[in-house]
Amino acid sequence: MLDPAALRTFIVFALILLALAGLSRLISLRLQELVYLLTRSQDMPMVVLFLVLLPGVVLHELAHWGMAKLLGLRPGRFRVWPRKQGKYIGLGSVSVRRGGPLLDSLVGLAPLLVGSLLVTLIGLRIFDTPSLVAAWARNPWLDGPLAVLRSLDRPDGLLWAYLLSVVANAMVPSASDREPVKVLLLYVLLAGLLYFLLDLPLRPLAASLTWLIPPLQILTSALLFVLVLDLFVLVGLLLAQGILGRMVR
Repeated sequence: MLDPAALRTFIVFALILLALAGLSRLISLRLQELVYLLTRSQDMPMVVLFLVLLPGVVLHELAHWGMAKLLGLRPGRFRVWPRKQGKYIGLGSVSVRRGGPLLDSLVGLAPLLVGSLLVTLIGLRIFDTPSLVAAWARNPWLDGPLAVLRSLDRPDGLLWAYLLSVVANAMVPSASDREPVKVLLLYVLLAGLLYFLLDLPLRPLAASLTWLIPPLQILTSALLFVLVLDLFVLVGLLLAQGILGRMVR
């Protein structure tokens, strides 16, 4: 069986990724509302959101394009510009030839894979996020916030924090990215069910996942740091929106 600590790492990572997706959506909505209050323009909120997230958007679409190219799917038109798509805003797109559930899923998950690698490297090399998480666990009311503030108190701290945040928030798969993954997950679930029905040994499967645990723990600590940064940003946007809302009444 998979070690309980390892299983907990996978569960925490999945929960943090879901929380990051929800928080990212809240921040983009609040940012657009704030820009609208300032400009009263229908298009300016979309443009400002695009400019704020531009590095992450470019990385997201390049990851799709690069994975499709690597898999021989002949990627075509590459767009990095905001466009309204019903109730949503599309910040970029890449046209890719279909290649079946597995290849399409790899293309859809490419931003998550590339973004996870960059977030892990930045979190470890620049902010030492495992130490930040340890400080937060030791004393969430004093040591944790102080450790975060100290990590930002450097000449390029805010710039790296911005890059880390936009990469992490942009790497979450969009609805269109997740579409082929649903089919692949169904195949994986069926294969897992067959594995258990045939009573095959679990130890080799558990051992094959063990090597993922250390990098996944570093990635999880970096995403926790991004969640803290996003919470600060969201609180700032809410305060600014409240103050501005009173001023324009």
